[in-house]
Amino acid sequence: MQIIPTVLEKDFSEAEKRITNVMDRSSWLQIDVTDNIFTLGKTFELELLTKVEVSLNNNLIDIHLMVKEPKNWLKKAFFAGASRIIGQVEMMGDREEFVKTIKDEGVEAGLAFDIETEADDNIPEDTDVILLMGRKAGFGSFELDERVFKKIELIKKLERDIRIGVDGGINLVNIKRLEDAGVDIAYCGQDYIRIKENYAS
Repeated sequence: MQIIPTVLEKDFSEAEKRITNVMDRSSWLQIDVTDNIFTLGKTFELELLTKVEVSLNNNLIDIHLMVKEPKNWLKKAFFAGASRIIGQVEMMGDREEFVKTIKDEGVEAGLAFDIETEADDNIPEDTDVILLMGRKAGFGSFELDERVFKKIELIKKLERDIRIGVDGGINLVNIKRLEDAGVDIAYCGQDYIRIKENYAS
């Protein structure tokens, strides 16, 4: 299972510190974007990512759009150098259009389901990743919600060539259980370094 650090910050200087702290420990970095509509709080302007010298370290950027109509943010995500873009289905008008627009640019595409949203089989053919929130999306620290395991099981039953990611509430106690359930990617926030250094999958 791949373990990817997440960056969710309102202030760009704090985001830069976090990126610098983890960029040598992972080939991927996930940048979370919020607009104070889907979830409370607004993150730094996405375009500022170009000021961080992540390209010198050859990091791949995963951008998680927790925003109203994610397709309207795609140009910003492409400009920021995204290698993968994931959008929340709750705020998305057309899943097919979202995925196709991303794939046409040669970038990986993903759909995210918040913890209160039932996972379903309405998944475009070219989708690369399904991201299941393990707790309510946004700022704050919460425990892993047990409902995520039923969603993992549902996605696995689709028998599609799609990676499953879980974000939120992951720790050293539950990460093995997530891996055993079939999770391919564990997205971890402030606890990333401790989990990365102490978990052997």
